[in-house]
Amino acid sequence: MTGVTDHGGGVWSIPVPIPDNPLGHTLVHLLDTDRGPVLVDTGWDDPTAWDTLATGLAACGTSVAEVHGVLVTHHHPDHHGLSARVREASGAWIAMHAADAEVVRRSREAEPTRWLDYLAGKLAAAGAPEEHLAPLRAARAAGRADALPGTRAAQPDRHIAPGELLDLAGRRLRAIWTPGHTPGHVCLHLEEAHPAAGEGLPGHGRLFSGDHLLPGISPHIGLYEDPDDATVTDPLGDYLDSLERVAALDPAEVLPAHQHAFTDAPRRVRELLRHHEERLAGLRGLLLAAPLTPWQLAEAMEWNRPWADIPYGSRNIAVSEAEAHLRRLVKLGRAEPVPGTDPVAYQAR
Repeated sequence: MTGVTDHGGGVWSIPVPIPDNPLGHTLVHLLDTDRGPVLVDTGWDDPTAWDTLATGLAACGTSVAEVHGVLVTHHHPDHHGLSARVREASGAWIAMHAADAEVVRRSREAEPTRWLDYLAGKLAAAGAPEEHLAPLRAARAAGRADALPGTRAAQPDRHIAPGELLDLAGRRLRAIWTPGHTPGHVCLHLEEAHPAAGEGLPGHGRLFSGDHLLPGISPHIGLYEDPDDATVTDPLGDYLDSLERVAALDPAEVLPAHQHAFTDAPRRVRELLRHHEERLAGLRGLLLAAPLTPWQLAEAMEWNRPWADIPYGSRNIAVSEAEAHLRRLVKLGRAEPVPGTDPVAYQAR
């Protein structure tokens, strides 16, 4: 049992497992073209994931060796991880938005301990306690940064340009730039009529949505990390704007990278916009009670489990998400830093 789903019209999905992750799997999509199969994402770089991908492709009537190209929605390891192995086995090209290709380049070329130094400094500035910083400093002293995922990710051969109709023989697939989850996240709009259009399914084509639009969860929105760039970004603002662009496409069906396919993208977009507005209002309420550092705000935010039960690495992600929400509140004029605080605390306006 491979779990492969035939979505019709030369489109399949293959659930590729993510090790030790509550999401369970990445839905790798296969798109048949006149030059051979093209993958949308590849899954985590793991032996079980590789075997599952190969078995799934066989169930679709093809093989890794026949893959013509790989379209990567974004650089995260559960999406881009196996791209290098696919290219080695098949000679396939790999395409990604330039902004995420730059993240891959930085990760590959950085000195082994650079990211650990950067992360420790960022967390200290966010108000992380010493007991949280100590393991990072120990890993840095031991030179263990090479164990971080993404440091050996494949450099893409091609860039995906926003609005581009991709060069896929016999298919009409257009790139939609949707920054937020990552700076170079893209959705891919298959503009051809949906196979069920004749049965009265409303909407326009199908959308490979990566992590941008998921049926039951909101993707992580944290800060875009670049040790060499001090530009103040607004990832949450980018994400909300990107949601509006996707809603305007009104696809008949959304094929996400996690959970399951779904319809009525505009309704899901409205739910997510409402969720983030409510969350911003709730966080401003916390800041009305007392000034908080990003770490303290993360501790007070609602997550899918109590803060005490959140694993070490996930706390780093949670703090980044708190900072992204603070950036948005500041940009909207609803919060401001408290002068003279170190680490910087924020208060409501």
